[in-house]
Amino acid sequence: MKKTLGRVDKIDFPELLLKSIDVKIDTGAYTSAIHCSQISEANGKLYCTFKSKGHPNFNSKEVVFENYTYTDVKSSNGHKENRYKIKTTAIFFGKSYKINLTLSTRDDMKFPVLIGRQFLKQKFLVDVDLDNQSYKHTNEHCNSFA
Repeated sequence: MKKTLGRVDKIDFPELLLKSIDVKIDTGAYTSAIHCSQISEANGKLYCTFKSKGHPNFNSKEVVFENYTYTDVKSSNGHKENRYKIKTTAIFFGKSYKINLTLSTRDDMKFPVLIGRQFLKQKFLVDVDLDNQSYKHTNEHCNSFA
């Protein structure tokens, strides 16, 4: 049975050294995206720093990717942009899922991460009247063992 997500949540990205990150569940977006404040490419590796002044939890050390690709992403206004794409792990409802994320500058956005349809399909339902379903579930589960 599919779990139900709300319109926003707080998710962990362990490989990116990020915990309780605000994400927007965006069924209008095909791909998922994450804010990356510094990106550089050298010797076949991608060096990324995930920091945002508006999001105190969004503050990691440099993460190095040996496997990454490029993809074209079309914004809602029709503008096409070529972005780096990484594969990492996201934790929803206490379970690890592989997720593809494009890297973009989202510092001026309310949420540093967008979760799009490509990831959501066949895994989750979305109820826009709800919020933080995974976060609430995980905290209830953890607290029951305290």
